[in-house]
Amino acid sequence: MSPLDLSTLHWRKSSRSSNYGNCVEVAFNGRAVAARDSKDPDGGVLLFGAATWASFVDGLRAGRLDA
Repeated sequence: MSPLDLSTLHWRKSSRSSNYGNCVEVAFNGRAVAARDSKDPDGGVLLFGAATWASFVDGLRAGRLDA
């Protein structure tokens, strides 16, 4: 599998981000989902497979990940 070119991704901020700088940005490319801290766009990026990300989002929506 070839590496993902992060420079070509279109990043969007989470609609659940707060006004206090606690923001997450995500970008999709079909085969992977990238997530990063919006305060540090040149910092680290977490990469997830599309199916793994979909499972994570489903768990959030269902409340299975609530503390």
